[in-house]
Amino acid sequence: MEIITQIQASIDTVLQPILIVMLLGTGIFLTFKLRFLQFRKFKHGIDVARGKYDDPNDPGDVSHFQALTTALSATVGIGNIAGVAIAIHFGGPGALFWMWMTAFLGMVTKYSEVTLALNFRSVEESQSSSVSGGPMYYIEKGLGKKWKPMAMFVAFFLMLTAILNGNAIQANTIADLLNAEFNTPHWIIGSTTAFVVGAVILGGIKRIGKVTSIIAPVMGIIYVLGGLTILGLNSHAILPSIKLIFTEAFNPTAGVAGTGVGIFLQTMLWGVRRGLFSNEAGQGSASIAHAAAKTKEPVSEGVVALLEPFIDTLIICTITGLVILSTDVWREKIPTQFDLSSGDAVYEMLDQSISEYPNAAINIRNGIPAKSELIAFKWHEVKVEEFYIDQRMTKLFTGKINIKERHAVSEDGRVLSNLFGLAVENGAPLTQQAFTKSLGRFGSGIIILSVLLFGISTSISWCYYGDRCIYYLGGEKWILPYKIVFIVFHFVGAITSLNFIWNLGDTTLSLVTIPNVFALLLLSGLVAKLTNKYFDELEEGVKD
Repeated sequence: MEIITQIQASIDTVLQPILIVMLLGTGIFLTFKLRFLQFRKFKHGIDVARGKYDDPNDPGDVSHFQALTTALSATVGIGNIAGVAIAIHFGGPGALFWMWMTAFLGMVTKYSEVTLALNFRSVEESQSSSVSGGPMYYIEKGLGKKWKPMAMFVAFFLMLTAILNGNAIQANTIADLLNAEFNTPHWIIGSTTAFVVGAVILGGIKRIGKVTSIIAPVMGIIYVLGGLTILGLNSHAILPSIKLIFTEAFNPTAGVAGTGVGIFLQTMLWGVRRGLFSNEAGQGSASIAHAAAKTKEPVSEGVVALLEPFIDTLIICTITGLVILSTDVWREKIPTQFDLSSGDAVYEMLDQSISEYPNAAINIRNGIPAKSELIAFKWHEVKVEEFYIDQRMTKLFTGKINIKERHAVSEDGRVLSNLFGLAVENGAPLTQQAFTKSLGRFGSGIIILSVLLFGISTSISWCYYGDRCIYYLGGEKWILPYKIVFIVFHFVGAITSLNFIWNLGDTTLSLVTIPNVFALLLLSGLVAKLTNKYFDELEEGVKD
């Protein structure tokens, strides 16, 4: 796993700057190309979504609303709860500003993706759907056969993104939170949720649409109401929190982990990455769900899709971010159990001139690491200052932490797999901390239920995305094997460390997003043509 981590980090170093430039640059270009369509046609998108223009005789599998909720069930979820917390933890409060930017620009990016997906979708019966669409189809059909290798590349990495980001990360977050709350073993949680996900995904897009059209709106409303209640209780801190977001966006100083004075790129990077993970605008995934919509007009579904980044990031992610900042939990240290073998435990060389761990141990006396130590123990990338051997934190630890063996040895020779101390939270537990601080056990319950249902519904929706990718690559015979692999990786994600699975998911996300937004740039002329034609005909119809 260490070798995979090193390879992933090297690839990420190259891809992340390219991702920022391509994603934001394409969004800006399309915004001007389509004359700020995300603002001009926002109301029309709402009208289409609520069924004003529905025709049951149109080709497709699901209604406009079901296509929207299926896509939203993949976007609204873990990214809104855990993703925002991770962005603030590593990128500081200013990261939320860059999440907003990905949403504003992502509205028109997603509109373009979905419009193209509907225009080039393939209508044919398979075991799980009567239509197939997505970035691989509009790349091949829109740009021509010579671009098929890029279409296959996008389809393959979008399938991996489905398995990792849309599935394993969801299971990881569910297991992480439920284990912290109830001490339930990760493998039991992973087995249970994998069974539930498997039971639904074997039914295809029609069953998926029915399930997600219920789960997504209900859980979204409960979560938003809980967040708004907390903001009401902490209304005095809302404006200072908003001010902090803007000031830290361009001059980051207040980061907890990874951010410091002047590290502007770090803040932007975490905001863009978590924004992309949350609203999916640019990776082409949501266009697969929207391609199943019952409609003859590609643009009519495109305007529905532009609602997603608004709902997901500008509303729900903002609520999460303001809840975390206004309660000030993002920099609070709380009693924590350190699993020394966990991926959340990081050992960092304080002297960068040394390439290997000297003596491979950290010596600790009366809970405090020796000043001469060249290695720091970090939890969620933040240095731990004091260690205890008991959960109540009454007995200071004296001994050493063996780095290679990843356990501690006390001065009396006892081997300990866990130590205790004060540390900052990250991910879903950080958001849960904010809800609990204001609403007590009721707030904690909201997060537990939201993570559980959002995580499951997201996995269900993303399985369909990968289903269409494998269908494109190898035909119908590969769908069932893919679903089996998908279910297996749901379990694997539950028992894997948070940092490893999120970082691996970010890499696959970059590999699919960069070529997809490049294709959107090349096809932007066609998007503009389809847009003008649709709205010209719509206006003529109104006049008649």
